Amino acid sequence: MAGGTWTSQNKKQPGVYINVKSSMAQAVSVGDRGVVAICEPLSWGPENEIMTIQVGDDFTPYIGYDSTNDKALFLREIFKGSGHTKGPVKVMLYRPATTGAAKASATIEPLTITAKYNGTRGNDISITVIADPDNEGSFTVQTVVDGAVKHTQTGKTVADLQENDWVVFSGTGDLAASAGTSLSGGNDGTVSSAAYSAFLTVLEPYTFNILIYDGTDSTVQAAYVAFIKRMRDNLGKKCQAVMAGVESNSDAVISVRNGVELSDGTVMTAQRATWWVGGAEAGANYSESLVYAQYPDAVNVSPRLTASEIDEALSKGQIVFFEEFGSVKVVSDINTLTAYTPDKGEAFGLNQVIRTLDTIANDIYKNFSQNYIGKIQNNAPGRDLLKAWIVGYLNEIQANGGIQNFVADDVIVEAGEAINSVLITLAIQPVAAVEKIYITATLTDK
Repeated sequence: MAGGTWTSQNKKQPGVYINVKSSMAQAVSVGDRGVVAICEPLSWGPENEIMTIQVGDDFTPYIGYDSTNDKALFLREIFKGSGHTKGPVKVMLYRPATTGAAKASATIEPLTITAKYNGTRGNDISITVIADPDNEGSFTVQTVVDGAVKHTQTGKTVADLQENDWVVFSGTGDLAASAGTSLSGGNDGTVSSAAYSAFLTVLEPYTFNILIYDGTDSTVQAAYVAFIKRMRDNLGKKCQAVMAGVESNSDAVISVRNGVELSDGTVMTAQRATWWVGGAEAGANYSESLVYAQYPDAVNVSPRLTASEIDEALSKGQIVFFEEFGSVKVVSDINTLTAYTPDKGEAFGLNQVIRTLDTIANDIYKNFSQNYIGKIQNNAPGRDLLKAWIVGYLNEIQANGGIQNFVADDVIVEAGEAINSVLITLAIQPVAAVEKIYITATLTDK
């Protein structure tokens, strides 16, 4: 269904077109949040497709490594959550195709073994062919990864063997015993900027809250900024992008200024810190903020910024980490919107406000598209149905602390300019977390 923002009532496609402006609300779970999308170069797994990893899933089927491996660090950080908010419920992971990638392989005549996917993970696979003492001419074929048997089958000829999650078998003839043959030649290849553009094309039909880019390529960053703005403004899908060091003056983009050091000595650069920030932003709901949220297992900031450097970063709308009382925390939960307008005031620079507005916009879009468009008449009773749902919905958000001072009269539903259009005006006032506390202490002689 069509969606996005509107300037005049001239849309051709049926849909829900939503503008969010300061005049509607002096800045500001009902809706589901918690979905992260990321394109990540990997050493295993299918290429050019979206894989959905739910919280608690074993990572091995997707990236070839379990959650304890260094190769899984990005997923561990994304799912980690903060000191007072949850992490995402799922990650939409895309492995880009690369130049120079190769599958590991080996030959045990007449059997050829080929890794199922491109990448260096295939070099960790070995195949053992053991003669069966109880069945002459039959062999037990084991697929071994990092010394652990992952799959076992029996056969007499190559044709008897079936592929598994790790390897594909080919060739013709009788099997021969082998004490253990390792695969080799697997290569990850090199990722080009074009691969990220291909990812964005594949991602467009999906619904997500946060898009992460953990690289430094300015061309890719620009493509992500343009994509996320188009998703919000043209397609009506309210989401944000998280990157490092970006200055884009947009409530759609969250920029990370510095990184952290974990307790095991691992240094998370600003680029790597986008994993945690993206997951934490996606997992936080509309009534939560990451202001002073603790980065779990972080023991230091890298690099440490001076007070003036922190002020400068905040003026650019960047996420900054600081260390206090042995914990690493977020200074302020902001995005890169720094030039304010009558339609987008200062409050739009707060990610909690954006979460509230995005939740409302996404939920109205989804509910109206599923239950109202094409199903009710554009007359007074039909418009009363629209208003009744919105009022009930916003009352629920208000009860959960997302907005305040809302009353039913803040919703106006009236006929649009065309016979088949409806114009809805909402007035909502957000609730934001306390960031600044000013105290005046006066000493007296009483």
